[in-house]
Amino acid sequence: MADPAEKIEEKKAIPSDDNIVDEGLEKGAAALTEDKIASVINQVIDEETGARLKVYVDTCIHCGLCSEACHYYVSHDKDPQYSPVGKIKQTIWPMLKKKGRVSPEFIKKASQIASTQCNVCKRCAMYCPFGIDIAYMISIVRRICHKLGVTPLYLQDTANSHSVTMNQMWVKEDEWIDTLQWQEEDAREEIPSLRIPLEKEGADIMYSVIAPEPKFLAGLIYQAGIIMNTAGINWTMPATPGWDNSDMAMYSGDNEIMGRLKKSHFETAARLKVKKIVMGECGHAFRSVYDVGNRWLGWKMPPVEVVHAIEFYYDILKAGKIKIKKKYEKPVTLHDPCNVVRGRGLHEKARYVVNAICENFIEMHPNREHNYCCAAGGGVINCGPPFKMTRMTGNRVKADQIRTTGASVVISPCHNCHSGLEDIVHHYELGTEVKFISDILYEVMEKPE
Repeated sequence: MADPAEKIEEKKAIPSDDNIVDEGLEKGAAALTEDKIASVINQVIDEETGARLKVYVDTCIHCGLCSEACHYYVSHDKDPQYSPVGKIKQTIWPMLKKKGRVSPEFIKKASQIASTQCNVCKRCAMYCPFGIDIAYMISIVRRICHKLGVTPLYLQDTANSHSVTMNQMWVKEDEWIDTLQWQEEDAREEIPSLRIPLEKEGADIMYSVIAPEPKFLAGLIYQAGIIMNTAGINWTMPATPGWDNSDMAMYSGDNEIMGRLKKSHFETAARLKVKKIVMGECGHAFRSVYDVGNRWLGWKMPPVEVVHAIEFYYDILKAGKIKIKKKYEKPVTLHDPCNVVRGRGLHEKARYVVNAICENFIEMHPNREHNYCCAAGGGVINCGPPFKMTRMTGNRVKADQIRTTGASVVISPCHNCHSGLEDIVHHYELGTEVKFISDILYEVMEKPE
């Protein structure tokens, strides 16, 4: 039996979140009064929630069966404060029990827990005997904290960028167009007839990406151009705001900005009269159009059909529009992004695509909808450097998953997952590459002579 003293020493070695100073949390909390806090909490609870929250709160029997589902809990040696129900007990339950009469210090801690210790990945909901959606409850905490002005600084900065420029990375309109023309010019050296069509009305597909692509990963737009042109797709990309499908306001609790972003995205597609939107390999952006942003706008379904890149790759491979020259030979494993697998059920289509382009595919365990979160989604990676070690220590279980496969490459069809997994690979010295599906598809596909 392990010595309890050794367990204490182990926990001391884990960096404490209590020592982190975040300007957004500190300054926001310093400006609060208990009356202001109570007013905002009661306004959100009374006017923005309803039977859903009441049923969850009244139904929970504190059984703790959700605990084992959480990567933070498992990775912190089953410390109960990191369990899903433990995080609820430290945040929204006291708000409800005390009818909003909580302190500024409480709000600061609640914001930190909700924004940096939960990825709202919904894995816990799968293991709750009553199906309680703790991610929804955590999102209510973030909403309250946003309205009180207590949000981690980096996450709030991202939401501010959305507000001003309608994209996550403060990319100016001329910079966006310049990037597309630059990628088209480079790609024409490979396929001279290639075009990245801008503002083409009536195309079958509008291709949309997240702002980190033109900012840092423009090569992914190059790859998309090659894939679209080789497959003979009638497609276009917009030249105006509305091209960025990312949405960190959804995770900061700023529902008003989230609604503006989704409205702009769909209005752009409608203006171009396209039949379908194909979104790049991003999970949170996809969630924002099928589950959250559309609901805030009061739309039962989006006004234009939207598919994730996984579905698009599946369709063009199955239809024979893309031929594989030679399958990728390195052993690969597949990370299942929460928002496209647990949230949208694309696990089998993802495996069809991976098996079509890779020779040696090794499953993680658990996998599909049971796979562990990357610890970067849910806006957590956007909380920035102060909370990086919170992510790393909070997802040792993911590192163990990857290491056990023995794979050389982790395929991650999601931007936040890709960045989070790269951090995990580096921190835990796994020596594994992280790739998007398009990285491998571009490498192994037949291209026009």
